[in-house]
Amino acid sequence: LGRALMRRTAVWRGLDATRMEIARVELSGTEATVSGTQLGVSYELRYSLEPGLLTLELVGSRTLEVTLDGLDFFDLGLSPLFNSLPVWRDGLLDEGAAQEYVMRFVSVPGLTVTESEQRYEPVGERRVSFSSGDFAANLVFDDEGLVEHYERLAERLR
Repeated sequence: LGRALMRRTAVWRGLDATRMEIARVELSGTEATVSGTQLGVSYELRYSLEPGLLTLELVGSRTLEVTLDGLDFFDLGLSPLFNSLPVWRDGLLDEGAAQEYVMRFVSVPGLTVTESEQRYEPVGERRVSFSSGDFAANLVFDDEGLVEHYERLAERLR
């Protein structure tokens, strides 16, 4: 997983609200470069991710550059794509020990930046149990580590 160069375009639809996301992903080793757009009923958010930097544009409103500042990963609210980052780096699709992370979390559409403690627990069959605070969800990934299904949030379209 994540050894060779991977280039994919993935599209998700919201399960909890009217929302779509498209992301163009390039994964080289464990480093991801991504450009994407998330569309909600009342917002359009464009983003780009490169190692250590997340650039966001809330169309018609504001732009924001967010740095990692020593935290583990970025996490963009309502985006299943960002849950793939720890899977790619740490190979979480196999059964193994749970991993604890501190993420640079950006809320959507408010673009509020906070730190978020998150736990990823591999449960086998390309599934990971995800939790943060009181929130918990099961995530299903494809063979390349892209989220296929994020319980109650989003599913990937094919």
